Amino acid sequence: MTPKQALLEVKKQLEQAGVEDAAFDASCLLEYVAGKDWRWAVDTLSPEQCQQLEQLAARRAKREPLQYLLGQWPFLDFELKVGPGVLIPRSDTERLCELAAERLTDIPEPKVLDLCAGSGCVGLGIRSLVPTAQVTCLEKSPLALEYLTHNCAHALGEQGANPVEGDVFQFQTQLQPQQWDCIVSNPPYISAQEMKELEPELAFEPEMALEAEEQGLAFYQHIIPAYRFSLKPGGWMTVEIGYQQGNSVADLFVRAGYEQVQVHPDLAGLDRVVMARRPLEVEQAVEKISGK
Repeated sequence: MTPKQALLEVKKQLEQAGVEDAAFDASCLLEYVAGKDWRWAVDTLSPEQCQQLEQLAARRAKREPLQYLLGQWPFLDFELKVGPGVLIPRSDTERLCELAAERLTDIPEPKVLDLCAGSGCVGLGIRSLVPTAQVTCLEKSPLALEYLTHNCAHALGEQGANPVEGDVFQFQTQLQPQQWDCIVSNPPYISAQEMKELEPELAFEPEMALEAEEQGLAFYQHIIPAYRFSLKPGGWMTVEIGYQQGNSVADLFVRAGYEQVQVHPDLAGLDRVVMARRPLEVEQAVEKISGK
C-alpha cells in the first residue's frame, strides 16, 4: 500500500467514526508513521508501518485524542509532550499567554506563577514570549506533573520554568507577600452539567483538569482573593474562562479589590480571558504622583 492509498483509507475510516477533521487527522497519523516526507514517497509502506497505522487509526476512530496518539502537540512556537493524564494544550490558551506577556514587557526579570499548570503550556508560553521571565508552574496531579517536569526542562530547549507539586487551594500559604509580577491560570472551569455534553475526545482527558464545582467557578472563587496578597502592587492576574463566565469572573475580581478588570475574547469572538491588576499601595501611588 502506498502512503497516499493509506491516507485515503484512514480518512474514510475516521469519517465513518464521526471524527470532525478526518483528513487532517489522517495526515498527522501518516506523518507520524511514515515520516514528514510521506507525500513524496514512491515506496510502499512496510508491513510494520501498515500495522502501526492501522492500530493508531482504530484508536482514533474510538475518539482517543489525536494529541495523545502523537505524544506531542504544538503550542505557540514550541512543542509540548502530552499524553493520558494531562490536559491537551489548545489554541485558545495562547491568547492567555499573549495578554499576560504584554503586561510584562517593561519589567526586567518578571516573576510569574502559573497555577494548575498541567502540561506547562501557559507558563512556558509566557517564557517563550518574555525570555527574561522567571516562571514557576504549580500542578497537583502526579500524572500531569511528569509531563510538566519534562516540558519545563525540554520544550524551550532549556530549563524554561520551575515545576512544583502542590494544591492550588493550599499553596498560597507557602508564598510571601508581593512575590509575583503576574499570576496566570487555566484552571478547571466546566460545570457538572456541561461535562455531560462534551465531545467524546474529552472523556479521555483528566476529569480533575476539566470539572469544577460551583457551576464551574470554584477555582476562581479561591484563586482570585487568596493569591491577591502575593501579587506585587500593580501586578496582574490573568485567567482563562469558559465562554459564558466573563461577567461572573470579572465580578469576583471587582469584589476582591482588583482594578482595571478586563474581559478579552478568543479568535472566535467568545469571552476567553479575564485579567485584572492589583492596585498600587497608597504610599507607592503617592510617590508616583509626586515623582519621587
